[in-house]
Amino acid sequence: MNSAVNPDLSSLRVAVLGAGKMGGILLQAFLKQQILTPEQLLATVAHPERASVLSAQWGVEVSTDNLAVAKQADIILLGVKPLQMPDLIAKIRPALTPEKLLISFAASVTTGAIEEAAGVDVPVIRAMPNTPSLLGAGISALCRGRFVSHAQMALAERIFETVGRTVVVDEKHMDAVTGLSACGPAYIYIILESLAEAGVKVGLPRDIATLLAAQTTFGAAKMVLETGYHPALLKDAVTTPAGCTIDGILELEEGGLRITLIKAVTRAAQRAKELAAG
Repeated sequence: MNSAVNPDLSSLRVAVLGAGKMGGILLQAFLKQQILTPEQLLATVAHPERASVLSAQWGVEVSTDNLAVAKQADIILLGVKPLQMPDLIAKIRPALTPEKLLISFAASVTTGAIEEAAGVDVPVIRAMPNTPSLLGAGISALCRGRFVSHAQMALAERIFETVGRTVVVDEKHMDAVTGLSACGPAYIYIILESLAEAGVKVGLPRDIATLLAAQTTFGAAKMVLETGYHPALLKDAVTTPAGCTIDGILELEEGGLRITLIKAVTRAAQRAKELAAG
């Protein structure tokens, strides 16, 4: 692969080094969306037994040898935990060349840190996807390192668009992205669970309450995405004078839901910064 590469992936081999939670989600999504064939995909995990299980499950080559896999790949996705990244780069360093494209989704690990550890002018893209990528409903933020061409950035966008939406941001915003969209599904699940519990409290069967809460959450998000309206405007459209909704909103405001969510994102983003500092 070189700087003239286009977003066509059909001739490329892609490796996921560290096919754990997010790495496994992305690999399965690539297969499900048919962006890559099993023959184009390679993966690594820490333990041989796990490698055998995943290889049989996914139909792709899975091993424990990061260097051997990196040598075979055109695009290398780095899926290990932040603290494991220095050791991984050291192990695959002999395979790294300016023709390889590295895509890291380890929280808080900068493109500069990976470039320095690589010791060559290797293109590095930092990505922050989230877990709904498994169903093609994710959001991934991407930022580029010093040696990334426009074509390579387009290639990364093409990869992550198969599992949802993408945004390109400056690297200085990546910790904020981590606190909002990478951690955000957990916050939404708590809200969704709470709405379902409330439904049970007011007499609904649990399965119906959960379905109502989940579809309502999905529909509200879809309204924001597809209308382009500000959430406050959509909220006002639901809130009729002296109606039921305004009473519920007053309870949310009194309970501090708004400020609690803001603080949750802020604290998670701060934690991402702390991880980067070691």
